[in-house]
Amino acid sequence: MKKYDVVIVGAGPAGMTASIYAIRANMSVLMLDKLAPGGQMVNTNEIENYTGTGKINGAELSMQMYEHTQELGVEFDYKTVLDIKDNGETKTIRCEEDDTTIEARTVILATGTIPRRLGIPGEDAFAGSGISWCAICDGAQYRDKNVVVIGGGNSAVEESIYLAGITTSLTIVTMFDLTADPKACDQLRAMPNVTIYPYQDVLEFTGDTALDGVRFKSTQEDGTERHVKCDGVFEYIGLMPTSDCFQHLGILDDFGFIKVNDEMQTAVKGIYGAGDITVKKLRQIVTACSDGAIAANSAAKYVESIRG
Repeated sequence: MKKYDVVIVGAGPAGMTASIYAIRANMSVLMLDKLAPGGQMVNTNEIENYTGTGKINGAELSMQMYEHTQELGVEFDYKTVLDIKDNGETKTIRCEEDDTTIEARTVILATGTIPRRLGIPGEDAFAGSGISWCAICDGAQYRDKNVVVIGGGNSAVEESIYLAGITTSLTIVTMFDLTADPKACDQLRAMPNVTIYPYQDVLEFTGDTALDGVRFKSTQEDGTERHVKCDGVFEYIGLMPTSDCFQHLGILDDFGFIKVNDEMQTAVKGIYGAGDITVKKLRQIVTACSDGAIAANSAAKYVESIRG
């Protein structure tokens, strides 16, 4: 069995940046992901705040980062990690495919997050067929139709701007007010086909055989209830950490995010966290890349110390 200096679990911006820094530190590197490299970036229509790229499509930026890793010789494999075992100076990563096991001196966990769901009536029935979590994946089918976006954060507002450009009408329903970057919020509010309902509690997705609307209620004193007809819904209400395969390691907070110090080290020596999966205040591509660089640098120093 081949032993790597570092195995990176997750190929989003944190994982790919970690792989670049790790291989440049002369470590043997394996990067694993069950999906295409890029993480949440792949599903982002436009990115405007990643330094040096200007406005860029998320899938394009993902491919540029991945090609960079390949130019440097980073080994990549499509695998689903089931379990990580700490053996002291080595770690064992068990994967779903043929129950494969991989040995590593260090592990960088950059597994990211998945979209949170509302858990209300109609959501399961119309998930993937009327309700989506990815505008770049499914937005085109709602061209010249009526769409509802649920959420008011950065992802919700950025994707709403894209959707408003192709739909007849766009309705924003959010628990609070818009909380994204002020410039993006102003741009969205100025679009003529956009209606925003802040401070709302979403109650139900309606429809018999197909989605036909969203029912929601004001959380303000009047408690007004509305039913907006629509052809499709996009949910952007937050993210859940993908940390099931390492819950047993004792490195997570109460919400399932990895607790790390300023060197991206977890409570387990030789295991590091990076990117959106960690406890942090700002989850952006640029901060994920920073985390990945720091984690790889820390891992390299640790490998050097145990090699003697």
